[in-house]
Parts: sequence; structure tokens; C-alpha cells
Amino acid sequence: MATGDLDFSGKVVLVTGASRGIGAGMVRGFAARGAQCIVNYVTDRDGQNEADARALVNEVEHAVAVHCDVSKASEVARMMELVRETHGGLDVLINNAGVLRDRTLGKMTEEEWNFVLRVNLDGTFHCIHEGAALLRPGGRIVNLASVAAVAGFYGQANYAASKAGIIALTKVAAREFAKRQITANAIAPGFVDTDMVKAMPAEVTRQFMQQIPMGRAGKVEDIVGAAMFLCSDLAGYITGQVIHVNGGFWMG
Repeated sequence: MATGDLDFSGKVVLVTGASRGIGAGMVRGFAARGAQCIVNYVTDRDGQNEADARALVNEVEHAVAVHCDVSKASEVARMMELVRETHGGLDVLINNAGVLRDRTLGKMTEEEWNFVLRVNLDGTFHCIHEGAALLRPGGRIVNLASVAAVAGFYGQANYAASKAGIIALTKVAAREFAKRQITANAIAPGFVDTDMVKAMPAEVTRQFMQQIPMGRAGKVEDIVGAAMFLCSDLAGYITGQVIHVNGGFWMG
């Protein structure tokens, strides 16, 4: 693959939930290839998200940090208006923001269910809905789903449902935006080495590793590579698809 195939010079890329993990990796990957990146973060109790987002902006060129709680339509509308004012439009929208609140169905509270759905699924909808007018012809939408959407892991009713909803939303978006030559695809990561995964119990981690044919956890760069391909000219005729990046864990 020639370097020029992944040249995003002059492109405007918005990544939600970009203060760390996969989102931060997306910013680093696209910025290294010439993109102007908007680093979205949401304020947390100890201010770590903002600190990480600011550090990331200082690390890469042509990036700005924007606070927005994607679960709130009004805040997303303000974020998109800021993007319009500062960048004129949008070429790539990567909906990465996501949360976990694991608990079995019998013990899950209504708030735990709603919180995960609001951030993961509603947040993706809000960003597509409000960002639609900003996306230029030939633009790209990449939504972060999960292998949980198809595997239905124990204790993840809210998370799995939200990610399955993202897959369905992706397919609808692909049909509706196709006339503008805008593609919409989803990436479904498997077991990826991020802070979210590191917080899992050691025994759970061991059991997952035993089920991965490639014998290792995924790297952030594995997910970023798939996203850059989908956002490149190489993938101009790929839309409405779910790209599973999981080392062979799920082959369904």
C-alpha cells in the first residue's frame, strides 16, 4: 500500500472520546498523515480527560480540543457549529466515545442501562445527525461497534445492545448518505489492550486470550489501521459494512 493512499492532508477529522485509548490513537494516526483533528472529550470528576486531551493536542500538529458530552444533543449541536466556524466543514467523523457499566440482567439498574445507551448509541446518533450537514461529498463516517454486539457477553446487556444498535444505525446511514458519496462503516474491535480492558479481572483476561487464534490482544494501532483504510480513497466503494478486528476471536 503506497503512502499516498493514506494521505489525509487538508482533511478535517473529528474523533469523539479521543482523550485516550483508541480515540487518541485515531488522532495520532490521522494527524501524522496530514489531517486537522478535532479532539473531543467529556469532563470527568478529576479532570483527567481534559488533561489528556490537552496533552494530545500539544503532541500532534493541527489539532484542537473540544469539550462535548455526546449523550446530549444540545452539546453536540454546539460542537458541530464550532467545527463549522473554525474548519468550514468535516471530512471524517469517527464515533468512538463509549462507556461500560457491566452487571447481570437481574441486577442491572435502569440508570446503568440508560447511561450506556445514552453515551454509546444516542451519542453516535447525535453526532451523525448534527454532523450530516457538515460532511463534505466523499466524506467518511466510522462508528466504533464491538464484538460484544454479536457475541453477547455475560453481564453486558446494555453495552452489547448499544453496540448492536450502532451496527444497525451504520447500515441506515450508509444507505441515506450514499447519494452524496459519503460512506458509513463500523469497526468491531475484539479484545484490545486499552485501559478499559486492563481494568478487567486477570482470570477474565486469561480466558479471553485463550480464545484468540492469533494468540495476542489487539493493539490500538490495529483498530486505527482499519479506520484509516476505510477513510481513504482505497475504500470509496465500501459502505454499510462491519469490519471485525479481533485476531480471529469472532469469525461469524
